Amino acid sequence: MPLHNDIYTLTPQIIKQKNEGLLYEKEEEILQETIPMAKTPLLTMIAAAAENNALGKDNDLIWHISDDLKRFKRLTSGHAIIMGRKTFESMPKALPNRTNIVLTNKRDYQPEGATVVHSIEDALALVKEDPQPFIIGGGEIYRLFMPYCDRIELTRVHHNFEADVFFPEIDLNQWKEIAREEIKASEEQAYNYSYITFEKK
Repeated sequence: MPLHNDIYTLTPQIIKQKNEGLLYEKEEEILQETIPMAKTPLLTMIAAAAENNALGKDNDLIWHISDDLKRFKRLTSGHAIIMGRKTFESMPKALPNRTNIVLTNKRDYQPEGATVVHSIEDALALVKEDPQPFIIGGGEIYRLFMPYCDRIELTRVHHNFEADVFFPEIDLNQWKEIAREEIKASEEQAYNYSYITFEKK
């Protein structure tokens, strides 16, 4: 295994061992013991979608599930969240304790409390130091970032709704379900739903 300066920071000890010809078949073992591998963000898509993939209508949520909103807050707090302009404008203000990033084609867009980017690459560059940045919508943003994501945290509401924004279809040839929690309807909320976690194969 060759030594790559873009992945490993060589310590004087490793440089000395390399110069003395000591790093051969034990090279990988020595590196793992002394130098951590470079980490990359776990880019995560988080959404609540109906059985027919409905997300929202008229720039608003179709249903209100308090526990799901609390879960969203718990998972995303302290992290960067990437969204489209319409999703940002559907909120009362920028979400607190999160780095709000808005991807839009509007060059003169300057929302309070958010950083504006105009390309996927610029958005990803802003979150490279975050261990788990989140993609939070809407439908077009989910579709654009699907190839870049490593995980999907999906709340599947077990009902069909009329909508004008939809979550993209999850290709099970590319994604595997690794966790699921079933929640039954109650007096507080009318629908059965599931928390499902997918990871890219």
